[in-house]
Amino acid sequence: MKFPIRFPSPSRLRFSAIPSKSLSSSSLTTPLPNWVESRSILEPQTTSKIPTFPNPISQNTEFSDKNAVDALLSYKNDPQTALEYANWAGKQRGFIREVGDSFFVLLHILVRFPNYHNAARSLIDDYVCRASAPSCVVAVDYLIDCSERYGFWLKTRLFDYFLNGYVRAQRYKDAEDCFYALVSRRILPCQIILNNFLKSLIRANMIDNARRLFKDVVSMSISYDCDTVYMMMCASLRDVRAACMKLESNVAIGLLSEMKGRGWVPPEGAFTLAICTCVKQRNMTEALRLKEEMINSGHSLNLVVATSLMKGYYQQGDLNSSLALFDKIVEDGLAPNKVTYAVTIEGCCVHGNMEKAKELYLRMKSAGIQPTVYTVNSIIRGYLKIDILDQAMGIFDVAVKDGIANVFTYNDMLSWFCGGGRLDDAYEMWNKMIDRGVEPTVVSYNNMILGNCRKGNMDIALNLLSEMAVKNLKPNVVTYSILVDGHFRKGETEKAIGLFDLMVISGIVPTNVTFHTVIYGLCKGGQTTVAKESMEKYVSMGFKPGCMAYNCLIDGFMKEGAIDSALVVYDEMCKAGLVPNVVTYTTLIDGFCRGQTLDLALNVWSEMRAKNIAMDVTAYNALINAFCKRNDMKCASQLFDELIEAGLSPTTAVYNAMIGGFRKLYDMDSALNLYKRMRSEGTQCDLKTYTTLIDGLLKVGNIELATVFYQKMLAKNIMPDVITYSVLIHGLCNKGQLENAHKVLDEMLSKSVTPNALIYNTLIGRNFKEGNFQEAFRLHDEMLDSGLATDDTSYDILLNGKLKENPSHREFFSSQAM
Repeated sequence: MKFPIRFPSPSRLRFSAIPSKSLSSSSLTTPLPNWVESRSILEPQTTSKIPTFPNPISQNTEFSDKNAVDALLSYKNDPQTALEYANWAGKQRGFIREVGDSFFVLLHILVRFPNYHNAARSLIDDYVCRASAPSCVVAVDYLIDCSERYGFWLKTRLFDYFLNGYVRAQRYKDAEDCFYALVSRRILPCQIILNNFLKSLIRANMIDNARRLFKDVVSMSISYDCDTVYMMMCASLRDVRAACMKLESNVAIGLLSEMKGRGWVPPEGAFTLAICTCVKQRNMTEALRLKEEMINSGHSLNLVVATSLMKGYYQQGDLNSSLALFDKIVEDGLAPNKVTYAVTIEGCCVHGNMEKAKELYLRMKSAGIQPTVYTVNSIIRGYLKIDILDQAMGIFDVAVKDGIANVFTYNDMLSWFCGGGRLDDAYEMWNKMIDRGVEPTVVSYNNMILGNCRKGNMDIALNLLSEMAVKNLKPNVVTYSILVDGHFRKGETEKAIGLFDLMVISGIVPTNVTFHTVIYGLCKGGQTTVAKESMEKYVSMGFKPGCMAYNCLIDGFMKEGAIDSALVVYDEMCKAGLVPNVVTYTTLIDGFCRGQTLDLALNVWSEMRAKNIAMDVTAYNALINAFCKRNDMKCASQLFDELIEAGLSPTTAVYNAMIGGFRKLYDMDSALNLYKRMRSEGTQCDLKTYTTLIDGLLKVGNIELATVFYQKMLAKNIMPDVITYSVLIHGLCNKGQLENAHKVLDEMLSKSVTPNALIYNTLIGRNFKEGNFQEAFRLHDEMLDSGLATDDTSYDILLNGKLKENPSHREFFSSQAM
């Protein structure tokens, strides 16, 4: 497909030179067929006199287009007064002496009200009839630009009127330019306007133009109906009166069969239509059969069919066949066009073959075909998807240099930076966008708000929300959902609920994502009962709770220890006709295990087996951890083996539970074997892993190996915490290594880690045992100076001169190390 002109990017329009074209007063009052008598097209038919407008405007000697825009915006919700003002300004102040912002603002106002569509259409008809008016491409970009800058929702009807205006004026070349300008900006004409355009081309005997336009409509997947097909079939087949009654592949296939049955050879256009229809409906088997039939009928494989088949291949996951077809058409002498390259590159990007995508991109440029912004954005998104930023930035910089980068390009970069927590880079990109004159959209702000919410910068995020209002950008449900989630993440529950209520009051309908965000946030904040009550209220607002909502409530109640409430929610979920999924069962198993009701957890596990629902790693971890706490390493090991047999990979948490279980039984050989397995499988060892191993080794008297693991931990930049230090000091003291225990304490203090009462009690008790009474009392004073309160254990040591090993101490080390 060849575009007749090169389109400027909408984001760069305000820097484009817009010629001043005067509109004489006579042009404003020229009668048109749809208007009564000889009134001005700007004059309301229901008034007989010019109204008086505010003095500040009428007395302004420096009357400008900006004055007119400001006045019109004040009548944004009053189209009648806007029309009256425009007519008054035209007569009194020279309004619309050149087509500027005020003209397009007026159009945006009128098109919002059905009763004023005729007025908008007449203004446009007058505009397209003047040879002095700016080009259709400039008009399209001006409409988009004004909608963004002045806060109007983009009405496709307005663009339809422009396209139809050129058609009615029989300016078909301009109409084609207008059509391609619209579709290149993702604005698709309605079927009625498209059909009227094609019908007018056919009536003007511009059959080739109509065919070319329709082929582009098909290849770009623009919506059309049976009337479109009927017209094009009549134009293509001439004497053969055929029609597709509806846009379905079986209708197109039946049409071809009927033609063959009558002894006719279907034309290439009929095959093209049928094949593209099959691809669009994901029926590649039939599309490929028709392609073979097309070739056997004497037709060559054309570029539209090849491009459509390439898209069909990669949509069904067969990128290799798509690329093979691309190579074949080149070998057969077909020159890929802009659309062919765009489709193939997109396929590579979707499937992560960025090396091939980059190759085709460079090949396209070397062939003299300038990539569209759509192609550039596809490549950038492809590289960002696989986290190759340098390549994405390289393509981005070229797009900016070539002037084709638009707001979607910048938004892709902002989304990646903000989603990845790289807020400084996001702000740098934001400033670059502003400097280039690209106006941020709601999506742009949403990205920046998300980035700040993820960083906990809620004040900045709310400032961005206020800035949107200043720029007449309306926050949408995504904006509010992000902010509500941000408040919940910071534990600001009341602010989150307040913002949700504000959104509803503002007339923005929450989506299921928003409802889930509130329910999840309340549950995570320990307000599961409130979350349940809120969900019942949200149902009346159109919310349809699914498994996700019920799972949040079950998890919340389980973590709050309200097992009975969790089971009530589970029953309600089943009664609502929802089938519990693996997350539901895993949540129940984990909750029962945490509540030390292992029997109930095993019952759930049995139910999962009966329903052939495979457990996930989280469920296995919960059960394994429960058995380890019971010192039942036989059952824990069986579950561990079953996890591996199921094709799952044990996580660090699973290994830590198993190592901790063997440590409690003083079976350090088994614990060390698991550690070696972790390393060989590439599973990350964390602080808990090393702390548990060190504790176990000290308990069995292997101080040397415990020291080795401590050094390994430090070498990996894993810094010990107070629990690790407690384990070291307790273990060293028990083995009579008092001097080394004091060194560990000194290390703690040098790293600003505050010792806990257990550490001091352990050292004080050991010093008493060794007869170091002065050091023991010094440590006691140091303990008090650090703000730690003495407990029964401390007094017992001071009175009796010894540290008793009580169950609470053992429980502390066991639970913390695990």
